Amino acid sequence: MKKATVGAAVIGAATVCAVAALIVNHRMRKSSKWARAMAILREFEEKCGTPDAKLKQVADAMTVEMHAGLASEGGSKLKMLITYVDNLPTGDEAGVFYALDLGGTNFRVLRVQLGGKDGGIVHQEFAEASIPPNLMVGTSEALFDYIAAELAKFVNEEGEKFQQPPGKQRELGFTFSFPVMQTSINSGTIMRWTKGFSIDDAVGQDVVGELAKAMKRKGVDMRVSALVNDTVGTLAGGKYTHNDVAVAVILGTGTNAAYVERVQAIPKWHGPVPKSGEMVINMEWGNFRSSHLPLTQYDHALDTNSLNPGDQIFEKMTSGMYLGEILRRVLLRVAEEAGIFGDEVPPKLKSPFVLRTPDMSAMHHDASSDLRVVGDKLKDILEISNTSLKTRRLVIELCNIVATRGARLAAAGVLGILKKMGRDTPRQGGLEKTVVAMDGGLYEHYTEYRTCLENTLKELLGDELATSIVFEHSNDGSGIGAALLAASNSMYLEDKS
Repeated sequence: MKKATVGAAVIGAATVCAVAALIVNHRMRKSSKWARAMAILREFEEKCGTPDAKLKQVADAMTVEMHAGLASEGGSKLKMLITYVDNLPTGDEAGVFYALDLGGTNFRVLRVQLGGKDGGIVHQEFAEASIPPNLMVGTSEALFDYIAAELAKFVNEEGEKFQQPPGKQRELGFTFSFPVMQTSINSGTIMRWTKGFSIDDAVGQDVVGELAKAMKRKGVDMRVSALVNDTVGTLAGGKYTHNDVAVAVILGTGTNAAYVERVQAIPKWHGPVPKSGEMVINMEWGNFRSSHLPLTQYDHALDTNSLNPGDQIFEKMTSGMYLGEILRRVLLRVAEEAGIFGDEVPPKLKSPFVLRTPDMSAMHHDASSDLRVVGDKLKDILEISNTSLKTRRLVIELCNIVATRGARLAAAGVLGILKKMGRDTPRQGGLEKTVVAMDGGLYEHYTEYRTCLENTLKELLGDELATSIVFEHSNDGSGIGAALLAASNSMYLEDKS
């Protein structure tokens, strides 16, 4: 019995030791995995670093590319497109004007009544419609006939307060957010289609001419007085309410910037100097790239797998289309190498673009004590359940790294524009106020991103100069701005004077 008792005791001790060893090994493995996760995070944070010195290099490179793009066609990755907008709204415009905003698979038609000096926008109405998928790959006649038919319906619903005086033709501002080589304020040649459209017979055609023919076929008596893209519309909309607006930036699904340039500073401009002496330039800054941009392995992989490898690098680092995807790629690596979501990599995490930037924003803004929003998003989108608080904090830290880099780079881009305009240093006679009109869902809804962008520009400019730069949200610039540009370029302007 004594031997049996001793044997049992030995076996029991051995079992306890084995269990203890398993616990220790489990903890060591868990600790080792977490150390690996943190190592990946710190490496990513370092590669995404945007110290002030680097941002100033990015701004200088932006300015250099702006000069090159203004000097000659194809002289830079920045297209620096001449918009022929040399007559921005002043606030004195009066009358009823229409806008047609074709930015993708949806389009909007608007009408606004402008009250003249101090009157502002008296009334506005709009309607929305979707482009049927078959028309996105059909003929130009079918597409523009559909748009003109929807416009005709909208005009037929025109209330008494919007009606034109007898003998006066309605005027329209057309926002066409596809690549166009503009030839005047109301004409431009379609260069190519994007956003899922493929209408080959329209390439090389005058987009305003195609719309005008369709309006005639549908009985719409209207003149297109302005052809613009959404960024130029944002600038015009901002200028209407803030005379000091000189720059516009859109930060949404994509990103772009436009600004007011002196005609004398545009070597590739060969036309007459407009009365204002100025011209709005559509930068197409999403295509900017520089050796100073802090690109990571995740950015290179995203670019390689994109529909446009090698293009739109700045956009891929700063805009809403891509921020969530960068976050997903980092999380995937952490899951593969550190197993923070379990021994198996969650299948959903392998799906490109499954994690959208609005979801990233919601997680980044989670202020609950248990980070419930982060947990819910991981469960609902990626089907990852039972995440620890430690894991959720890691996710938020990664959100912050991605958003901070994007916002700080966007601020460096704005600084590059200010440098080109000579507004990055005080002038004789004091500081000159510059208002930057901002639009886009990323800027409007991602508070952490917006705050970081604005604070970074102040940091780069210094306290004194920062007081002269103001950000203003110019909501719906692409629509309202087009109508305002139709007004400021109206064929009846001389009659008003």
